[in-house]
Amino acid sequence: MGHDNSIYLKPTAIIDSNHPRIQDYSMEKVEGSYDPVERAVKLYLAVRDEIRYDPYSPFHLPEHYRASSVLERGRSFCVPKVSLLCALGRACHIPSRVGFATVKNHLATRQLIEFLGSNVFVYHGFVEFHLEGKWVKATPAFNRELCERHKVEPLQFNGREDSLFHSFNRENKKYMEYVKYHGAYADIPVNAIVAAWKKAYGEDRVEVWIEMYAKREITPFADFDEEEVWQG
Repeated sequence: MGHDNSIYLKPTAIIDSNHPRIQDYSMEKVEGSYDPVERAVKLYLAVRDEIRYDPYSPFHLPEHYRASSVLERGRSFCVPKVSLLCALGRACHIPSRVGFATVKNHLATRQLIEFLGSNVFVYHGFVEFHLEGKWVKATPAFNRELCERHKVEPLQFNGREDSLFHSFNRENKKYMEYVKYHGAYADIPVNAIVAAWKKAYGEDRVEVWIEMYAKREITPFADFDEEEVWQG
């Protein structure tokens, strides 16, 4: 591999690729496939479509990103979804790491923009797999049904080329642009994410979110799938 990628094969407390649930799910999804590229594509599609995108998930503690918990919950926003995909990749012996960027989203929902107070998404997550001697990026955030509703083609990944975001939707309206990259990591930098969110969205706003989630053992999710599409 050239560089030593062993760190990107090891489980962490958050990316718990050694968890039995992760091991079983990964084997179920890649059954009959032994090629790492094919395996990565199958894992990507599973996380993209079987874990629903939900931006109203708790975010302030390490356990909110733990791969086995995300799999059990079945819904979350981009960073927990990449934690899960990264864990599945490692469970299949594919060196896998997480990457982050700040993106400007021109196609969201009115409610989400009001919730954030911005259309800038700080620390948007993606996965990098080491395949055929190079790192390739994959973004499993938005499930197929959500893409259909927003008139965006579901993002494809072939295991050989970076798959980040279409710049435009089907109606040729600007969809998403990458503003700044924050690098790649072997684990989820939870403290850095929360600190960056406080700086971007305001400390008071983020503290309100944390308090909202902390008060409820079971958070009543807003149904993002039903929200009003916003275009800016």
